[in-house]
Amino acid sequence: MTDIITLSVDAMGGDNAPRAVIHGAHLLLEEHNNARFIFHGRQEVITPLLEEFPTLKPAATVRHCETVIAGDEKPSQALRKGRGTSSMWMAIQAVKDGEANVAVSGGNTGALMAMATFCLRPMQGIFRPGIAAIWPTLRSDIVVLDMGAAIGADAQQLVDYAILGSALARCLFDSESPTVGLLNVGTEEVKGLESIKEAGRILSDASGSGFTYHGFVEGDDIGKGTVDVVVTEGFVGNVALKTAEGTARQVGSYLRTALNSNLLSRIGALLATSALNALRRRMDPRTVNGGVFMGLNGIVIKSHGGTDEIGYKSALNLAYEMAGANLIKKIDDTMKRFPIKAAPASIDLESEAKPA
Repeated sequence: MTDIITLSVDAMGGDNAPRAVIHGAHLLLEEHNNARFIFHGRQEVITPLLEEFPTLKPAATVRHCETVIAGDEKPSQALRKGRGTSSMWMAIQAVKDGEANVAVSGGNTGALMAMATFCLRPMQGIFRPGIAAIWPTLRSDIVVLDMGAAIGADAQQLVDYAILGSALARCLFDSESPTVGLLNVGTEEVKGLESIKEAGRILSDASGSGFTYHGFVEGDDIGKGTVDVVVTEGFVGNVALKTAEGTARQVGSYLRTALNSNLLSRIGALLATSALNALRRRMDPRTVNGGVFMGLNGIVIKSHGGTDEIGYKSALNLAYEMAGANLIKKIDDTMKRFPIKAAPASIDLESEAKPA
């Protein structure tokens, strides 16, 4: 057996928690028998669920936490209420204490970022953390960030995201020099906000320091997979993500309607069942569920709160992969190749970690 990888899980985070969380862990354990779980939450709810999954029970520890962070709580309110007591906080604390390799939660995004930032602290040289998503494209999966950790970004923060995203790409894609592009309104150097143009100049000068700078990319380049890492600020990144998810559902709905429109279409659909199932799996957002909190002294994965056990399994699998790929070490290595300014002594958690 390979080394044990321990996942610290906020079992109460998300609309379908804790059942979907526990079921998702069971599905992950079926594929990775060296995974272990610390479930944080209300013991009287979690323990009976573990009885339904007898193979998971020996690989799991339950730690009772009475406090659960609501989905509509402000980050500052959640921090005051849940620091040191909530299932979300304790999941992160286990990573800080070295008891777990990675933390996973499907709870309130803003609260999770505030708690993770306060508990784990930003890495030296990173001004503020970002959220990275794994994005399926026509070419292969790519990394896109920031997905909504904070709204707005200056040139240096965009450079930070490029460094963090390229380190994640090195973990996922086994590439020593992933390509990086800045999302812009055009590919010409004269276009875009001054912060984006300045970030482009910095990245162009530093190309080769753990990444290869491609230049500006446009929105359609995301789906094409033009580069390995797409960098943008949180507002645009979150809108792009939600638009892509909505488009996938829209196309899926159109396809179902078309295939059931008449007898001939239904016969054709029956004959093409295998291909349609493959397309359905490819377009299913649950299979790429999970955002990586980048730039902290520890790994935190954010699952979509409304997902089911398939989605939670995907988020847990991403956590498992990041723990096994030494993500923090690769970020540190990339930063050493490209020294940047030190992180500030303190961060305003109320303004820097608002939910998108």
